[in-house]
Amino acid sequence: MDLGKTIASLRTERNMSQQQLADVLFVSRDLVSKWENGSRRPDYTMIERIAEAFGVRADDIADRNGLIFKELSECVSGVRDISDSGLAELISGFLKELRETDAKMFVQRYYFLRNTSDISRMFGLGENHVRTTLSRMRRKLRKYVEENQNT
Repeated sequence: MDLGKTIASLRTERNMSQQQLADVLFVSRDLVSKWENGSRRPDYTMIERIAEAFGVRADDIADRNGLIFKELSECVSGVRDISDSGLAELISGFLKELRETDAKMFVQRYYFLRNTSDISRMFGLGENHVRTTLSRMRRKLRKYVEENQNT
């Protein structure tokens, strides 16, 4: 079962409306709807809050490592016929082009599998800033891979 269907199923099992869940989580009903229809995906910190609202474990809703790897795999999905070491070289080259703080943040997320809340505390940044920075880095990585996979 996908993440959106899992959230919808847990919500309906508890006779909650999208608005009621939104109110508990302090988000909009529209955002809950987007999670359920798959057009948006909550980060793992929010999944932990959703799990708490439903009285289940976060792992019952989604696999943390799977979500993080999915974020990264979307950046390198176009890579064809490249060895693991070749992909590692691409990512290493990409990291060398980033500012030091951004590279460290990237490594914390995708190597050490830290959540955005932990990263924001580590770097003294707001959680939204960390999410935005990681999103931009994923787009940059995708472009970097496209431009450098054949060199």
